Amino acid sequence: MTTAAPPAFDYDAALAACARGDHGALRRIYDQDSRRLLGVALRIVRHRQIAEDVLHDAFLNIWTRAHSFDPARGAGRGWVYSIVRNQALSLVRSGEREVAVGDDVLDGLAQEPGAGPEEAFVLGEDLGRLRDCLVGLDASKRASILYAYVDGCSHSEIAERLHSPLGTVKAWIKRGMNALRECMG
Repeated sequence: MTTAAPPAFDYDAALAACARGDHGALRRIYDQDSRRLLGVALRIVRHRQIAEDVLHDAFLNIWTRAHSFDPARGAGRGWVYSIVRNQALSLVRSGEREVAVGDDVLDGLAQEPGAGPEEAFVLGEDLGRLRDCLVGLDASKRASILYAYVDGCSHSEIAERLHSPLGTVKAWIKRGMNALRECMG
């Protein structure tokens, strides 16, 4: 007997519900992705407590700005992740505290209490697919995306690191992200 995969989470519908004042929708988004979003913030700010503050502030922004989400301009999940990423980058750029964190803290995040084996399996599966999709990109697109989303670099910083024009880097990121979306399907 095979079991059907659970239906995909509908970020667009959850954001529309948030815009209508449905607190439960915000909770569903939090329950769906808070651990991964915390990981995004942690990679940028490098300190767990600060990352938790970033996540809190980002969810306040998601709640207050849900009405501005336009599904015609992009996916709801990407919109949520960009709010967290931008919140973390704004904090770092403002010159507030940045404390280095070791790999042991990042490993501990992945093994937080409450994360069941099914969650760990799905996360591992998603990460494996993402890794495979990243390997399929050409080196410049892959490097640009990793610098932007893992290291939290701005487009200008990426252009400097790759010794490439700013417009070229922006195009690499855009095309690379489109290819990743298609690959992850």
